[in-house]
Amino acid sequence: MDLLDFEGQDLYFDERPDARAAGLIDQAAARYGDGEAELPLLQAFLLAPEDLTVLVALYRFYYYQHRLEFALEVAQRVLRATAHRLGFPLDWRALDMPLLGAGAMRSMGMVRFYLLALKAAGYLLLRLDQLEAGREMLRKVRELDTSDRLGAGALLEVANAVADVNARSGQVLAR
Repeated sequence: MDLLDFEGQDLYFDERPDARAAGLIDQAAARYGDGEAELPLLQAFLLAPEDLTVLVALYRFYYYQHRLEFALEVAQRVLRATAHRLGFPLDWRALDMPLLGAGAMRSMGMVRFYLLALKAAGYLLLRLDQLEAGREMLRKVRELDTSDRLGAGALLEVANAVADVNARSGQVLAR
């Protein structure tokens, strides 16, 4: 499936967020420099916990603050919220090509967003030294993105190389 073929499709940010939540996101943006952005983002999340614009704002905040555990939790919430919209199973491991195709009939842009969130979660797991869990997520993205349009293959190659080095290092230390 060509994941770059989504002309005319709505994207997550085309959905209008709750007006109060949008105002809180604006407050967070204005307060980012003084270190006071988290509270309005969390308030926006409490108002609209499945709003993708709110979740992306919260994810970016935690990611750029290097609070990767929190960013991972938000990425997982994005996966659940997007799975709900697309009719995907909540467990990403159960996603296959027929389900992906059915989701693409609803919204190719949302399918792409889902897979990018799965890739992001896999990357975060790698950064958090959860190598095998991260590789598993990246393998799923690569399996479903047959042309590797989203670039999970390169991340997976690096993760596999690290795993190989770790395995060889463990063998040397065991001797």
